[in-house]
Amino acid sequence: MPTYITLWKYTQKGIENIDDSPDRLDAATDLISSVGGELTAFYLTMGAYDIVTIAEFPDDDAAAKVLLRISQGGSVSPHTMKAWPEADYRDLIASLP
Repeated sequence: MPTYITLWKYTQKGIENIDDSPDRLDAATDLISSVGGELTAFYLTMGAYDIVTIAEFPDDDAAAKVLLRISQGGSVSPHTMKAWPEADYRDLIASLP
């Protein structure tokens, strides 16, 4: 499955309701599973972003649906990057014209 790395920032609403953050994470994990995806890593971070997640989804549409639904809650704002693992990267480079 394709991999997606997302950098998240808490919104003011998210910070005001920080105590609910673990429940929101559980709900997001369930939502990801409901579309056939998997949250493979979660990190609370310091710096420009507050959270980093790594998730796998069946396709771009499934990823977009989940990210839109999570964003709709208003507690976080995502910046998502599609990622290729090393083996796929090597295949891609080897197949360049």
